[in-house]
Amino acid sequence: MATIKDVAAAAGVSFTTVSHVVNNSRPVSADVRAKVEHAIRQLHYVPSAVARSLKARATATIGLVVPNATNPYFAELARGIEDGCSRNGYCVFFCNSDDDPAKQRNYLRVLQEKRIDGLIVASAGDDAVLAQTLADSHEPLVILDRNIEGLNADLVQIDHEKGGYLATRHLLELGHVRIGCITGPIQTAVSAMRVHGFIRAMTERGIEIPPDAIVESDFSGTGGHRAAAQLFDTIRPTAIFAGNDMMGIGALRAAAERNISVPRDCSIIGFDDIELGRFTYPALSTVGQSVRALGDMAAQTLIERIAGTSSGTPRAPGRRRVVSPRLIVRESTATWAGAGKRDLAA
Repeated sequence: MATIKDVAAAAGVSFTTVSHVVNNSRPVSADVRAKVEHAIRQLHYVPSAVARSLKARATATIGLVVPNATNPYFAELARGIEDGCSRNGYCVFFCNSDDDPAKQRNYLRVLQEKRIDGLIVASAGDDAVLAQTLADSHEPLVILDRNIEGLNADLVQIDHEKGGYLATRHLLELGHVRIGCITGPIQTAVSAMRVHGFIRAMTERGIEIPPDAIVESDFSGTGGHRAAAQLFDTIRPTAIFAGNDMMGIGALRAAAERNISVPRDCSIIGFDDIELGRFTYPALSTVGQSVRALGDMAAQTLIERIAGTSSGTPRAPGRRRVVSPRLIVRESTATWAGAGKRDLAA
């Protein structure tokens, strides 16, 4: 691979002159510039991004850590972040932590060694060590989707509690009373807030929630399938609120395996509004916002923070940007056939 000294020798100039041509750092005569540019083309010289970043103290790169790259939600989120960064001249280093806090911390260390300009983290659970690791870092930081307690950083997330409430209220307005709830790991703040929304809507209607009506699983199609099967075998719900769309898709499968017609026998609603939910059969009702737009918002928030840091402005307190979800009604929810009648199984 050609070096800057190779280019200088081929052009008959000093390597500092080559640097001035590459970086436009000082005026160079047209004749000398032409010789250097010709040598660069002939030798296929690629300037060192590392060297330039050391001089400029910026790399035009952003680190992104997500907990599960196989979940379409995080794939769409990453695409929104990439779009926002690319539009502003930034590249993205993408890391998948597999919901493993230790792997997550290792990726954070590697990204910091790469001298990234900023960092976006969708946390793998609530890890106190992670909070300290991020607090000790100096890069501008945005926390996405899952809040990290005890950390002064910008936060971009959807209103999880309101989304759980809207989804459950929709089912109640359709006449459902025996409603099951499938939640992700309850120790995570995201799961807890969505369940709180479910409980709030049910409590407002004066409906007692049996202990086995809330089933904990993981945020996957397999987890939703397993939890829905448990609900069908116990409380036999007429409706299910799934804590994310992937679990809702798993619940659709569990219903089909039992010849339970959706939405005639059981309505199912998810959370997130991932693109895949529009193409299931029946198409999945959900609550959420544009996932890509949420990612783009995270990117813009970070870029604003980077600009403020580079200008020498004292670091302002972290901002909290909470996006309000909306109800998206598709084919998987409908009025319960027994609405207005006595619930014989209650």
